[in-house]
Amino acid sequence: MRLLSLLCACLEKRFRGRRRRAADEEAEDAAVESWDLFFELRTLQVATNFFSELNQLGHGGFGPVYKGLMPNGQEIAVKKLSLESRQGLREFTNEVKLLLKIQHKNLVTLLGCCAEGPEKMLVYEYLPNKSLDYFLFSKNSNPDKKYATLDWTTRYRIITGVARGLLYLHEEAPERIIHRDIKASNILLDEHLNPKISDFGLARLFPGEDTHVNTFRISGTHGYMAPEYAMHGYLSVKTDVFSYGVLVLEIVSGRKNHDGQLGAEKADLLGYTWKLYQGGKPLELVDPNLAKYNSDEAAMCTQLGLLCCQQSVPDRPDMNSVHLMLSSDSFTLPRPGKPGIQGRGGRWTTTSTALTNTNATNASSSHTGVTKVSGSSSFVEDFSRNSISVSSIDEGR
Repeated sequence: MRLLSLLCACLEKRFRGRRRRAADEEAEDAAVESWDLFFELRTLQVATNFFSELNQLGHGGFGPVYKGLMPNGQEIAVKKLSLESRQGLREFTNEVKLLLKIQHKNLVTLLGCCAEGPEKMLVYEYLPNKSLDYFLFSKNSNPDKKYATLDWTTRYRIITGVARGLLYLHEEAPERIIHRDIKASNILLDEHLNPKISDFGLARLFPGEDTHVNTFRISGTHGYMAPEYAMHGYLSVKTDVFSYGVLVLEIVSGRKNHDGQLGAEKADLLGYTWKLYQGGKPLELVDPNLAKYNSDEAAMCTQLGLLCCQQSVPDRPDMNSVHLMLSSDSFTLPRPGKPGIQGRGGRWTTTSTALTNTNATNASSSHTGVTKVSGSSSFVEDFSRNSISVSSIDEGR
């Protein structure tokens, strides 16, 4: 009996030793994996020719983006956080944490980051065709023939790809994510013109079963924001759906969501589209630069854009329904209601406060299963793990 006890103790000791070694190996692997995500500042300086203007790809709200070439021949894109940015560190950490959790063919891939002294940078895969806005809005002013008019097949593929990316963020990612800044300049295109959603600096994590949050800090881009969010701080997945609807209408029409040069009747894309739809002339919205297009798909996309931009939040489809509409030949789209035009034309500053009308918010979310989270931004960050980003409203493209 004593011998059996000693044998069991010996086996238990050996088992514990193996478990410790396995845990140590896992920790070591995790450390190595984590270390591989960090790029040295010197490496990125050499890769971008010391952030030469010749290597600059663009300049966003967080700072400039540069093309780089690594010693192994890999091309990268380096987003260099502006040192003057007051809120940039929060967005930087938010984006790193988010992008490390998610992987999808329609989302840009984060390769790593750099944080040495005051310098904060994100390192992405390099996509050679810049962003969607160069193709949609620069075709008449950009002499580079590379950014010629996108044909209809490519536009429809982009519409479908962005929908798949948002569906992943809203329903399939490890945690529900709301992007908050879906727009043409944040849709990057790879060598085959496939879309990848980028710039997660303003994104929000939604833990557990939470379906929306009431926030007093408004961040996003003028013209793409849902009215309930712009006016009342009511943030949900339907906020992204609204922005996606505006983007779809931009892709169909080949024009910005607001263009004062087109006159009062056509200046606001959403209002003009609604007028055409009510008049039974949705195809008049189609980009005149398109030599040919599928009229059934174009009409369907116009109607889909309006469905996503409805003023009534519960009436907007979720991204699962949107993907079904785009991928099914037999799906009949419902008739859209009035679009949410009110509140999209305002201007806010970096510390803008949403004057939340509780009754209005309750009315727009009367469906069951809604968990309300309200209060100060710090409370939301500490207790619901939602990183609230503060950024100026950007007129953007």
